[in-house]
Amino acid sequence: MKKLLLFISLSFMSITLFSQWNYYSQYGLIPEKQLDEIIGEASGEQAFKHILEMAAYNRPRPLDEYATTLMESNYVISVLKGFGVENAHIERFGKTSTWKGLKGKLWEISPKLQKIVDYDDLPLFLASGSNNADVTAELVWVGEGTKAELEMSDIKGKICFTSGSLGNLSAMLEKGALGAVTYENDRALIDPLQIPTSGMRVRGENANKGFAFRVTARDGWVLRDRLLRGEKIEVHAEVEATTVELDLQVPTCVIEGTEPDGEEIIFSAHIFEGYVKQGANDNISGSASLLDVVRVLKTLYDENRLERPKRNIRFIWVPEFSGTIPWVNAHMDIMKRTLCNINMDMVGLKIAENLSAFNLHRTTMGNPHYINDVMACYFRYVGENNHARLTPVSRDLFLKPIVAPTGSEEPFYYNIEANNGASDHSVFNDWSVRVPGIMIITWPDPFYHTSNDRPQACDPTQLKRVVFLGAATAYTIASANDETAMKIATEIQGNAMQRMGHQLTISSVQVANATKSDFAEVYKNGIYNIDAVYQNEKETLESVFELFVDKATMNKYLNAQLQSLNQIYSSNLKAAEEQMKMRSTQISLSPIKFKPTALEINASKIIPVPTSRVSENGYRGYGKFISELSKEIKDKYPYPSLMRTSGELNLLCNGKRNALEIKKMIDVQYPTNTDLEDVLNYLEILKQAGLVTY
Repeated sequence: MKKLLLFISLSFMSITLFSQWNYYSQYGLIPEKQLDEIIGEASGEQAFKHILEMAAYNRPRPLDEYATTLMESNYVISVLKGFGVENAHIERFGKTSTWKGLKGKLWEISPKLQKIVDYDDLPLFLASGSNNADVTAELVWVGEGTKAELEMSDIKGKICFTSGSLGNLSAMLEKGALGAVTYENDRALIDPLQIPTSGMRVRGENANKGFAFRVTARDGWVLRDRLLRGEKIEVHAEVEATTVELDLQVPTCVIEGTEPDGEEIIFSAHIFEGYVKQGANDNISGSASLLDVVRVLKTLYDENRLERPKRNIRFIWVPEFSGTIPWVNAHMDIMKRTLCNINMDMVGLKIAENLSAFNLHRTTMGNPHYINDVMACYFRYVGENNHARLTPVSRDLFLKPIVAPTGSEEPFYYNIEANNGASDHSVFNDWSVRVPGIMIITWPDPFYHTSNDRPQACDPTQLKRVVFLGAATAYTIASANDETAMKIATEIQGNAMQRMGHQLTISSVQVANATKSDFAEVYKNGIYNIDAVYQNEKETLESVFELFVDKATMNKYLNAQLQSLNQIYSSNLKAAEEQMKMRSTQISLSPIKFKPTALEINASKIIPVPTSRVSENGYRGYGKFISELSKEIKDKYPYPSLMRTSGELNLLCNGKRNALEIKKMIDVQYPTNTDLEDVLNYLEILKQAGLVTY
């Protein structure tokens, strides 16, 4: 009996010593019952069905489709009407033109007679931008098509065969080539059947000449080897193409709240990226997910399973950038009452199978906003609940599976990342619009911009999770009252402590690695980075104010939170100072007595205030006023260190931050620091253009 008791005692000790209770954060910002309703209603299968309907294969569009309404636009409106969304409609924004292939056949006629590729088999075999041709010519190997290789090749009156980019086609045409065939494929050894979607772009006197075909790497290797063995191959190329006009089409709808003329949250997804490429993941997956978010929210509202919130939730399906920009410009009145934008781009990929992850790209410091932390909260919610681990709580089990019946049972692998502006949310984030926008995206994507971006790359489970993430985040904000706003503020406060602590660690490590020669500069830079991160967290917390109902009472609460954040900031500065003192002893230097320069003192007094000119001409319309400045003024105020970050500097001009703070907040976000003199010069450019005053 004693041995049994001893065994039980030791077993209990081993559990408590080696299998501790982990910290869990599987909570949301609205009641769990509401989250369960959203999880249960979200359908990865229905989203996947939409992908199949719109992007089962890469199809050649019939000409009459361009003259009327594009298939995808028709489909979205038909589905929305089927949901009972009566306000669904297509907005049209004038004409645009696009290349349209009609025929593209490439045959080997000697020494063999065999078809190589055909546009009717796969439109991507014919490079977009190709010009009409009906030629028979010798196929000649030119390697990657570099300048040196072309100089060594006799290509006049011939068709070049290359493993390189079609960016070299101009040089080929200049030397008299008729066109090119390429088997370019960055992933050829992994997936030799991929065809990239990029077309040909030829400028200058050869702009209306030439054509190009793409073949798979598998077929390309065979042709290459035959040519390298000295075999003479003659081919016949036949190309018919035209330029067509069509409307810029933006299908849209809104799920109204109880205050239809009030605040809004806007979802966006690009349904077109050109009109030849029709990618399943990029980005029919985002468009399909938006459709299911509409269905989920409308169903839950109509069946009284979720109380209709006071704020509207609007949806737009856009031609990437080319449709988003005119839509936003046409609706500046809506922008003024829009709280935030959620952009879905490439969201459906099978994550584990493709060594990918689901990523949240936050706003920059120029647009601090609670949307970052609300979405991050639900990323964590899905991740914590769909992640097996060896603990007493969840041993080998998902705590709350969000898994589609026909989808994978993958864990939810995710990252919270810095801003990436390469999608439609950047239009909302622009200085002229100032609607904080985030992007959610699977990356990397091994099928990105290729012929193999087809539905089989997508996962109904991932789509179900995406629909939940979008619906839960939007509903949390749309329905937010003081109670929810307080939870959001608390979420930001907790995350801010971690982010500020992370920056303290970075700055401290940099100081610990500093040498005598760079010690003062490294310490100063570390302190400035701590300053910038604190300021961003402070402004993010302040953004919650717009959600408050009882603003007087809740503002007292918010001020207390801000005071607490300031105490943490002060503590971090003290910790960094102690690190500096220790390092100074180690390298036999006196501790640094931090003192701002005269230029920094001057910069701290300059607070640029945007004028009405910033938004006068819509998206990036302020650039007109800068371009109209005289060369004399531009030469007088150069800003070379800001060439890639001036857009962020624009955003940071909000009438509250001074020039030194702006520099700090740029520097902490980018790998190289700006020159303060450049910051002041650029502000002077903005002032001369009438875009800011100070």
